[in-house]
Amino acid sequence: MTQDAIRAREQRTGWMLLLPALIMLLLVFAYPILRAFWLSLFTQNLGTQLKLVFSGFDNYGRMIGDGRFWQSMWNTSVFTFGSVLLELLLGMGVALVLNQAFRGRGIVRTISLLPWALPTALMGLAWAWIFNDQYGVVNDILRRVGVIDTGISWLGDPTLAMIAVILADVWKTTPFIALLLLAGLQSISGDLYEAHSIDGATAWQSFWKITVPLLMPQIVIALLFRFAQAFGIFDLIQVMTGGGPAGATETVSIYIYGTVMRYLDFGYGAALVVVTFLLLVAAVAIAAYFLSRARANAAGAR
Repeated sequence: MTQDAIRAREQRTGWMLLLPALIMLLLVFAYPILRAFWLSLFTQNLGTQLKLVFSGFDNYGRMIGDGRFWQSMWNTSVFTFGSVLLELLLGMGVALVLNQAFRGRGIVRTISLLPWALPTALMGLAWAWIFNDQYGVVNDILRRVGVIDTGISWLGDPTLAMIAVILADVWKTTPFIALLLLAGLQSISGDLYEAHSIDGATAWQSFWKITVPLLMPQIVIALLFRFAQAFGIFDLIQVMTGGGPAGATETVSIYIYGTVMRYLDFGYGAALVVVTFLLLVAAVAIAAYFLSRARANAAGAR
């Protein structure tokens, strides 16, 4: 049997093995999106009408003038970039510490993953109590150290509420980024640092010249996953603030949920889903481009 025939048979075998997974992906992801796009071309609000009425792209035109949608988009962007940036910085620090050799390192690594393993809704309830203005731990600590005299309404102030949900999300998902970066750190040879130190480089210079370039693929992957998760955040904010106060923490996901489940406006809700999906696809495409460049740069650095 020739090499071409063997390669063709291996390709057929590979496609046969991938076929069940591809069918599952189509059923789980592709069909709901196509269904949402089809529904977005109609007007259906169970509160006012029961029949589907074809309206073309009217729902998308309505979205352009929807101030609440743009406010929720702004809230989502602030939450996403704020939480992801803090998680990257803290995750890098945690990964660098866990990459060092010290007694009990395995136990510390296991404990550091506990926040990520716990259910998000449960942690949302816990953080809501932590930021409670009367009985919360944060206000109690601030009173004891003399910073404040009366309790701060963390979840009742628009700015403070956003800060509170960002901090809760950072505590929850920083271990995820730390785990990905730790895996990348362990793949970097120590000989590179030794050679760089012999040339007179400091630890800070080695970090920027060796660690960051070689870790860039893992950084981009971590940012990609966290961006998608943070942009679609629902459970944490729904439990902590419900989108309040006065819509200050209402994200796109919460707005879609309210549009569909509270106001029963399925057509407009489907249009919101389609636009959110397209934004995520655009973000993934941009991240994939930078990922390919990061991998090329890392391969050249090695």
